[in-house]
Amino acid sequence: MSQEVSNNRLYYIVFALSIALVIMTAVLYASSQAASQQNTEQTIYMNGYAENKVVPDTVSLSIGVVVQSPTSKEAVSENAVLMSAVIEELKALGLEDKDIQTSYVSVYPVYNYDGKATIEGYSASNNVQVTTMMLDKLSDIIDRSTAAGANQIGSVSFSVSDEMQKELREELIDDAVADAKSKADTLANSLDVKITGVLTSSVSDSSGSRFYYDVAESLPMEEGAVSTPIQPGESTVSMSVQVTYLIE
Repeated sequence: MSQEVSNNRLYYIVFALSIALVIMTAVLYASSQAASQQNTEQTIYMNGYAENKVVPDTVSLSIGVVVQSPTSKEAVSENAVLMSAVIEELKALGLEDKDIQTSYVSVYPVYNYDGKATIEGYSASNNVQVTTMMLDKLSDIIDRSTAAGANQIGSVSFSVSDEMQKELREELIDDAVADAKSKADTLANSLDVKITGVLTSSVSDSSGSRFYYDVAESLPMEEGAVSTPIQPGESTVSMSVQVTYLIE
């Protein structure tokens, strides 16, 4: 009989503990949901933005030589001679090896489709990507490259270097944060609440180039010809911040 009483007591104890555990779990869940809802209701999310117009300090352009000859060997050889001359001109202007990067090389047959496809020659292409901060020599780079044999100049674009963006970054962040705070204050006043702090924040920045210059094919400069005029214009460097403010 005592064993049966002991078993009954154990059953009631386990049952009571199970009920207590269920109640505790429900209370904790309800509390977390209430806290989450409270945090959502007591915040203001705002974007801030700032930008600065600057003259780009970096230019990038593609310079290429395309040659067609009866044989692939002749096409490659003639192309190599002309591209070597172009690179010599670029280095004579002050460009270094790190400023000149091969971006495209190809050799392929040229077909004549009159009646049936027959190979009438071979085309050899070699392009280099030039990136430099010597914007004052851009016209010379184009003109002397074409004079040396380049017949493809394209994709000229201006940008702001990482160094310049770094110099502008601190000022732009301050302005973007001030913009976000101003808008948050206006909204808080309209809602009759008070900003008490910052919950989260993040930053994103960008820069844009606005000038592009493309030439499918250029001829060598004739003696006394006017230098190619190109202006970098302005580039926009911008900064955005996203701030979540605490309110009460």
